[in-house]
Amino acid sequence: MGVRLITVSGTGYRVRVLPRYLWRMGTARDTLTSWSAKLGPKLQTLVHEIAKFGVVGVVALVVDVGLFNLLLYVEASPLYDKPLSAKAVGVIAATTVAYFGNRFWTFRSRGSLPVGRGYLLFFALNAVAMLIAMSCLAISHYVLGLTGPLADNISANVVGLVLGTLFRFWSYRRWVFPQLPQESDRKALMGTVEI
Repeated sequence: MGVRLITVSGTGYRVRVLPRYLWRMGTARDTLTSWSAKLGPKLQTLVHEIAKFGVVGVVALVVDVGLFNLLLYVEASPLYDKPLSAKAVGVIAATTVAYFGNRFWTFRSRGSLPVGRGYLLFFALNAVAMLIAMSCLAISHYVLGLTGPLADNISANVVGLVLGTLFRFWSYRRWVFPQLPQESDRKALMGTVEI
C-alpha cells in the first residue's frame, strides 16, 4: 500500500500516486494551518500567551540561577559565600525580569496596572506560587514521609513548579494584566455618553 506509479493514458507519463490514507493527511504545514484556523481567536490568543509566558519564565530562571551562582561563587562578589542573600537578590532580579517581560511582551495586548502597583501585586502573587511549591514539598516530606532526594525534587520542582506556574499564569491574567473591556462593552456600560 505504498506509493504506486501509474501511466497517464495517451501521454506516456508515469505519475506517483499516494495511498488514500496519505491524501487525507496532507502535509505537516497544512495540518498546523488547519488546526490553527479551527481555534477561535480567543483560544489562539491564549496559546500565544502561554508560549510567551513560558519563554519569559525560562529567561527569568536563567537570570535567577545565573545571578545566584555568580554572586555566591565569585570571590570578588559582595555576597560571596552568603547563599540566602545571593538567592534573594537572584529571585528579586528574576521577578523584575519576569514582570517586565510579561508586561511588555506576553500580555501587551491586555490591560495593566500602574507599574508600582502591578509590580507589588506581581511579587505578592509570586510569593503565593512559592508557597504552593513549598506546600507540595511539605506534604510529600512531612505528611507522606517521602524523604529521599528524588521525592523532594519531584514534589518541589515538578509538582510544585507546575502548580505554581499554573497559578501564576491564571493570577497574572486575572489581576495584574486584566482583559481590556471591548469598546462596545464600554459604551454599553456608559450608555450613549461619549467621553
